[in-house]
Amino acid sequence: MPTAISLTRDQGMDALELLAPDGARATLLLHGAHIVSWVPAGADEQLYLSPKSVFATGQAIRGGVPVCFPQFAARGPLQKHGFARNKPWQLVSAEQGEDDALAVLRLADDAASRMFWPHAFEAELSVRVAGRSLEIELACENRGDTAFSFTGALHSYLRVQDLNESSVQGLSGLHYWDSVENVEKSQRVDLLLPGSPGAQDLDRIYHQVKQDLTLVEQRGADKRELLIRQQGFEDAVVWNPGAEKCAALADMPAEGWRQMLCIEAAAIEHPIMLAPGESWAGMQSLTLL
Repeated sequence: MPTAISLTRDQGMDALELLAPDGARATLLLHGAHIVSWVPAGADEQLYLSPKSVFATGQAIRGGVPVCFPQFAARGPLQKHGFARNKPWQLVSAEQGEDDALAVLRLADDAASRMFWPHAFEAELSVRVAGRSLEIELACENRGDTAFSFTGALHSYLRVQDLNESSVQGLSGLHYWDSVENVEKSQRVDLLLPGSPGAQDLDRIYHQVKQDLTLVEQRGADKRELLIRQQGFEDAVVWNPGAEKCAALADMPAEGWRQMLCIEAAAIEHPIMLAPGESWAGMQSLTLL
């Protein structure tokens, strides 16, 4: 029989400590349905969380896995990345099973959200941790009587020891929007070297991502490989602010850009359109090989 997981506190906020029987664990805040930690069985922390991040009601958290909904970045009239990451979500269920731990959180429209985004919706975030994998699913249902569209992402901050020793595999042949240069480009080589000259300030939206991606990091004689899969999301964002932009972020250490790389499952180029009663779901799974 599954065992219920009770609420605890983390960073002064209501939280769920998801602990699988094999020792894999993840920490999920009700604030923003924000994952702030993921430690696979027998491994170390895989997510980057800024030591300067602010944990306060209505404030976005820098790092972990923020939920961008119902707008990605500043591509629309709402606040950057939408309002979901700044609002309290409701606990639907949280339990430890025979081989995993699973939590489901829910966010529905309210008077405050309808002032900015006048739609009746229900969003759910499901988080499952087991072994060497973390699975994150974002779902949305149109609960109103008119159609609406939205963009969004699972804005995963992945931890690296040294960005200069890291690469991303699986992007070859994809078209992408370079948000730094504001131009459409094509990825001609399979390896993206995010720490190399000319690629330290990265903000790319890759389109029609069907294949798996792999974050590879050389740690001395050892190699760390993180397999990244997505379903339902057609785009993938690769982002790192680089030295200059990172130094200007109040909630990041000046050198924090060297320890992180965002690889996000996203729906941006083609917004998700939902008729009344329709629903959509998208997933990102992370597996430490």
